[in-house]
Amino acid sequence: MQLSPTAQRLQDQFTEPGAGHLVFRQAGPQLTAADLGALLPLAYRVTSGGPAFSARVIVEDEVRQRQPSFSPESCVALYEALVDGLAGRKWADLCLAAAALLRCPGGAPSAALAAPARTLIEFMVREKRTEHPYALLAVAGLAGMDEVAEIMQERQEPLAAAELELLMGLDPAGRALLAEIGARSYGSPPELTDVWERLAAMPAYVDFARSTLEAADDRLAAIHAGELPYRADKAFGPAETGAIGRAARLALFRDEPWLPELLDRLLSRVAVAPTTAKTLPSQALLYEVARAVERFPTPEAITALRTARALTRHAGVVKQLDRMIRKAEPGLADRVEVAFRMPDLGFGPGGRLEVPMGEHRAVVAAGADGEFALSWWHGDRRLKAVPAALRKERPDEVKRVRELVKQVQRQVTTLVRALEAGFAGEAAQPYDTWREQIAAHPIAATVAARLIWEAEVAPGEWRAALGGLEGRRVRLWHPARATLAEVTGWREAVAEGRIRQPFKQAFREVYPLTPAEERTAVYSNRFAGHVVDYRRLYAMFKVRGWRADMLGPWDGGGGGQATRVLAEGQWRASFFHDYLYGDPGEHASTDQVRFHRRVDGEWREAPLAEVPALVFSEAMRDVDLFVAVTSIAADPEWADRGHDRHLAYWHAASFGELPPSAEVRRDALARLLPRLAIAERCSLTERYLVVRGDLRTYKIHLGSANVLMEPGDVYLCIVSAPDRDGGLFLPFEDDGRLALILSKALLLAGDSRITDETIVRQIKG
Repeated sequence: MQLSPTAQRLQDQFTEPGAGHLVFRQAGPQLTAADLGALLPLAYRVTSGGPAFSARVIVEDEVRQRQPSFSPESCVALYEALVDGLAGRKWADLCLAAAALLRCPGGAPSAALAAPARTLIEFMVREKRTEHPYALLAVAGLAGMDEVAEIMQERQEPLAAAELELLMGLDPAGRALLAEIGARSYGSPPELTDVWERLAAMPAYVDFARSTLEAADDRLAAIHAGELPYRADKAFGPAETGAIGRAARLALFRDEPWLPELLDRLLSRVAVAPTTAKTLPSQALLYEVARAVERFPTPEAITALRTARALTRHAGVVKQLDRMIRKAEPGLADRVEVAFRMPDLGFGPGGRLEVPMGEHRAVVAAGADGEFALSWWHGDRRLKAVPAALRKERPDEVKRVRELVKQVQRQVTTLVRALEAGFAGEAAQPYDTWREQIAAHPIAATVAARLIWEAEVAPGEWRAALGGLEGRRVRLWHPARATLAEVTGWREAVAEGRIRQPFKQAFREVYPLTPAEERTAVYSNRFAGHVVDYRRLYAMFKVRGWRADMLGPWDGGGGGQATRVLAEGQWRASFFHDYLYGDPGEHASTDQVRFHRRVDGEWREAPLAEVPALVFSEAMRDVDLFVAVTSIAADPEWADRGHDRHLAYWHAASFGELPPSAEVRRDALARLLPRLAIAERCSLTERYLVVRGDLRTYKIHLGSANVLMEPGDVYLCIVSAPDRDGGLFLPFEDDGRLALILSKALLLAGDSRITDETIVRQIKG
């Protein structure tokens, strides 16, 4: 086979390590999939240091991130290398061997692999290395050694044994397919992009998925009925938990019609003990199913997780489920065919539901801000609280209607998060689907009515309207696709109509490519060099759906990257950051942002100019948010803590030029200020909201919300302003900064009435 020039040099580095053919790690991305398949057997044979070991690291790093392709010859060479490595390693990577069977386009040469496969299996069984059973059985199938399954089946738990029995009816490639979705070795390539499609096309595994989930539910029902003894976290063994998790993933991937009801029962039973204990029948299974929902979310599955979260008595489980639900909800944006499906719960037009209760009735309805609220009525008279008679005579009905309010609000929250998560994509829905699932749905319509939608009224011609309009396809309007005049018009319409949007849309920040980023080509330094509170930054990653390893003062904890996948899984943004050692606290410094495109199932770095405008803007918006919220410039007490290492940065960032998020805040303030009682005391400059008090004049920075006093630009520390916004209308869900600026303005406009001594001393000082 013909190797690329880079692969040829690496091959020389393996075979002639002293010949000077040194290849640096940056060359790894230049290798083709076939190069990786050919070089991996050579890399696996290297056990010592030097140039050959450096070459091995390059190849293995690329294999872990990309999909190698094996020719029949390189597949045999890999198996022979695994056999030769037994003497030095006392272990063989059977997951890699199984993966090669699925990545051999011409078909794996079974006859040529039989002998090395037998050697590998005999060794692994003798050494009792069965931690990856499905990979073991895939290779055993090549060797004709199915008796291995009998040894393993003797030790298997019932539900795992059923999966093992199914596996034995498959050929080696089919077994390798199941090995692909289980726990795999560190050296394995990424999961095949079509593995779940291939599994979904296997009727036997589809049947197994349903029977396994039903059996798990039956066991939990028996535990709750007292037919089986209850032991905390012992309802299922580890192997069973894995099998049930795989079954759940397949059923969720196929969006089986029988799954929602079954999953709701199963999760409700596994989340709470049959006794009053705070323990669970199986915490491991609850989390495993939650991870399955993260991977292939459906609205019904997320609702079932929320129900389980409400039932469990374990505080730690509640926190963990909250995190997992937050990860699952944005994933709905990548499954447009199921994302916006939700039950109507009996609600009628306008998001209103009336529940008669004798002479009284309960009314659940959506307010102008989209929040659903419960009210109690007697005839035409609204009551201040639930009538005492109902609390006494119909407590169960009162409880059900209160739970209904929580349920409908949970559904709305999931819908809103899914809609916003899909903002970076270009996907549009057919009009009929959009109307049925969103615009005409009694609950979803309360969200849709407060958003701007675009309809394709002619091929390539889109028209926008609040609440939507008829067309061929429908998608959310995004300011990055609009002209400045259109954006200004929509902001005015939202502000004048006092429409509180469920997330920032009309006032959404837009981040076009800058000349500096055109020069750097493949990375952006726009948000580099900031000093941030690391713990808050890490928490923000989780909230916004970015994945990152924890950094800290340990080996390998000095630097990392947070990543987010966008646009239906086709793009990935990476935000690099470094842990700052020796600081009086836990801080980090920010660095580059880079983008990768998914090509043939693997990530390839892309020039910024090729990143779609919406993908770039949405990713940079998140990074701006991370910096704005976690920067030490946002800490008003920093200057008084004696931390001088970053004091110059704090001053520059606290009162410097405005980022796009603050520019949008300035625009919103320009529309809100005329409605305030203190409007005559306020004015906007390029960076500040200037407030004239009775004692002094104040400049509130629109980025950090920090305050300077005139004359002399003296810093005024206000840790938290009193809650004095008077219920002021805001046109979007705020991150807290706009409300903070307004509350400080309301406070300082009446500075002669301030009683807080710490503030008064600074003003009069």
